[in-house]
Amino acid sequence: MRIGLIGTGRIGALHAHNLSELPGVTELLLVDAEHARAAAVAAETGAQALPSSPELFAARPDAVVIASATDSHPGLITRAARAGVPAFCEKPVAADLPGTRAALAEVARAGTVLQIGFMRRFDAAYAAAREAVRAGRLGRLHTVRTLTADPAPPPAGYLPLSGGIFRDCLVHDFDALRWVTGREVVSVYAAGSDAGPPMFRQADDVDTAAALLTLDDGTLVTATGTRMNGAGYDVRMELAGERDQIAVGLGPRTPLRSAEPDAAPRGAAAWQGFLDRFAPAYRAELAAFLDVVRGRRDNPCEGAEALRALRIAEACEASRRTGRPITP
Repeated sequence: MRIGLIGTGRIGALHAHNLSELPGVTELLLVDAEHARAAAVAAETGAQALPSSPELFAARPDAVVIASATDSHPGLITRAARAGVPAFCEKPVAADLPGTRAALAEVARAGTVLQIGFMRRFDAAYAAAREAVRAGRLGRLHTVRTLTADPAPPPAGYLPLSGGIFRDCLVHDFDALRWVTGREVVSVYAAGSDAGPPMFRQADDVDTAAALLTLDDGTLVTATGTRMNGAGYDVRMELAGERDQIAVGLGPRTPLRSAEPDAAPRGAAAWQGFLDRFAPAYRAELAAFLDVVRGRRDNPCEGAEALRALRIAEACEASRRTGRPITP
C-alpha cells in the first residue's frame, strides 16, 4: 500500500515513523511546506520526500494522512475526496463550523473515506471505560469529570491560530465524552482565566478553562483544562455511577501527589506530553485507518464525529464570552 503523508511537524513525524513500521505499507511519500523538514523525516524513515502536495496526489497514493497546519485541512480533504483517495486527517476538519460542513459535504458527495484523528478512542484505558459504561457495570452515571492539562503553553505564535483552548485542547475531551458514554451534550456553561502569561490575553484566549456540561440523560460533566500544569501532562476521565466509579489516566505516571501522610510516593516520572502518553493510541489509529482502506473494518471516527465535538467546543467558547448557558 502506497501512503502519502502531508505535514512532517511534531505529529506528522510521529505518523511517518508509525506508518513506516506498519505491515502492508510498501511506500511512504512525504510532503511539508518546509521541504527540508520532509527530507529529514524521509531519511529517518526510508520514505520519499516530494516537493508539493500536487505532486503527491499526482503520484496516485492509495491513501493520504493529513497532519499539516489547520488552515490547510479543508482544501486537502476536498482534494482527496475529489481524487477518490481515502484520507485520515488530524483534528480539526476546519477552523470553524461552516468550513467543517463544507469539507464534509465534499466527502459525502464523493463517497470517500475520511477518518479523524481523535486518538483517545484508541487508548486502552478509554476503551475499557467505554466498555464498562456500555455494559452497565457502573450503574446509572451521575457524574463525569474530564481533565486535560498541558505542562507548558504552546509558542505565542501558535495561539492566534489555535482556535482557543476549547477548540484546540478540550475538543478531545468532548469527543471522548461522547464516545465513552454514548450520550449527547445538550447544554454547556463555561468560564476561563487569562491570569497567566500576557500572550494569552494578546491572542484573546485563556490559559485555563472550565465547563459544566449536561448530557441528554441528565448526567453532569465537568471539563477542565489548562496550558500551565508544571507538574506534567495530565489527562484523566473519571466516571461515577450508582454502583461503581472508575478513572482513566490514573497511574504511576500521573503528575499528581497525594497530601495524605500514609500515601505511597509516585513511582515513575510524570508524563511530559501527549506524544508519549498516547504513543500506542497514535499507532493504533493509523493501523485502523489502513484496515478501513482495505475494507476490513468500519470507519471508527468519521468526519461527522469531528463536527459534533466542534459544536460543543464552539458552544463553550460562546458561553465563556457571554457568561450564559449555550445549547450546542
